[in-house]
Amino acid sequence: MRKLVKVILFTAVCGMFLGSVAVNTASAQNKLQEIKKRMDEHNKALTTLRAKVTMVKTNAQLGGDSDTQIGTVIYAKGKSREPLVRLDWEKPEESLAIKNGQYVMYRPKLKIAYIGTTKSAGEKGKAGSALAFMSMSKAELDVNYTIRLLGENETLKSGVQTWHLELLPKTKSSYKSAEIWVDPDGMPHQTKIIEMNNDTTTVLLTNLEKNVKLDGSAFQIKVPDGTKIQKS
Repeated sequence: MRKLVKVILFTAVCGMFLGSVAVNTASAQNKLQEIKKRMDEHNKALTTLRAKVTMVKTNAQLGGDSDTQIGTVIYAKGKSREPLVRLDWEKPEESLAIKNGQYVMYRPKLKIAYIGTTKSAGEKGKAGSALAFMSMSKAELDVNYTIRLLGENETLKSGVQTWHLELLPKTKSSYKSAEIWVDPDGMPHQTKIIEMNNDTTTVLLTNLEKNVKLDGSAFQIKVPDGTKIQKS
């Protein structure tokens, strides 16, 4: 079975830097506190999100070969710490839903569905992991990551001006580091996950619709009869 969809949510882009050197330390720390404050305020105000999503997976072991997927994503704050996420990819056609600690990935052409917990998701859960940065409070970011400001006024492919942050996990993690690009309102538009083997997964959000009405059933994938179910 080939590797399944990688993401975050994530979240991540292939090196679009307007400046590759970290800014002055004292100035960076002051700016970093302001960015985290804005992210915290945005996180509290954001309840739902609908957007287009582009995911780029780059395999460092194969000379940097990349695979790009395009689709749509919906996101909502869950009752627990884990958000509700659904991703629908165009090519190859497949859907991934994360709700209440469970995930379902459905691949209609193969007539197969993968079902399990987010803790056991592995490759299947990277998209949700990248997007999870949107639901982290300032306190959670400070507890879990060492954060560094890599650049300011970086323009994404979508045309959005952003701050560029690096997040280094403080405890054992399944990935080496993460990078996020945050707009002036505190919204992460792009997330990049760097794996232990230097493979990367980059997620870019565009056409954002915030705090739209979403029905809970939108996060459920109805698997047709005759579909092969593989549990993990």
